[in-house]
Amino acid sequence: MAGILHTPQAPLHYFRPRSRNGIWCFSTGPDNNNSGKSHKRETPQLLRIAVSGVTELLRLFSSSQGPARVTEKRRDEFSVSSVDDVVTILRSDYKNAYFVTGVFSSAIYAEDCIFEDPTIRFRGKELYSRNLKLLVPFFDSPSIVLEKIEKDITSETKFVVATWKLRTYLKLPWRPLISINGSTIYELDGELKIVRHAESWGVSALEAVGQIFTPSVGQLDE
Repeated sequence: MAGILHTPQAPLHYFRPRSRNGIWCFSTGPDNNNSGKSHKRETPQLLRIAVSGVTELLRLFSSSQGPARVTEKRRDEFSVSSVDDVVTILRSDYKNAYFVTGVFSSAIYAEDCIFEDPTIRFRGKELYSRNLKLLVPFFDSPSIVLEKIEKDITSETKFVVATWKLRTYLKLPWRPLISINGSTIYELDGELKIVRHAESWGVSALEAVGQIFTPSVGQLDE
């Protein structure tokens, strides 16, 4: 979700782990085959403009608030020797609701880790941390529930997949409700560092951005 706060850049070249079932549908490698299937969709230009607009809107509102305090959990003392260790740390991060608190174990991410969601893609865990600092103060009654987390070590690229449910209002005058069911793939390198953090949502990018501009009614769904 933090990607929505980042001004669009030129596309990065990357590889996707092979897909399985459910909501996390990712393909292997770039789109250079003739299978006829759509493996990667570019974000529409109008949507990129909308995302940039939301970025500036949030920056404008944040200028009147105090600086956010987002703490990165230090896991330097934790020895990561297996994918199971990564799963354990990620499970702990979800317990601390890192999507909506900004508190995450930065030590398990590579410095140039790629972060992406259906609206945008960028590189660098420091940039991700800064985006979280901008986003977190706008959450109102946030909730993120980890529904499932599993590893895959059978493919050429090791990765962890987590499915989750996000619900939060935003502290904007019209108090929009963000409600997204999604999943995140954490792709690992040979040193078990996360080199790619890729979100997939149960709604389209256009629908997700549209939620930001939709006034809420009633109370937050449980």
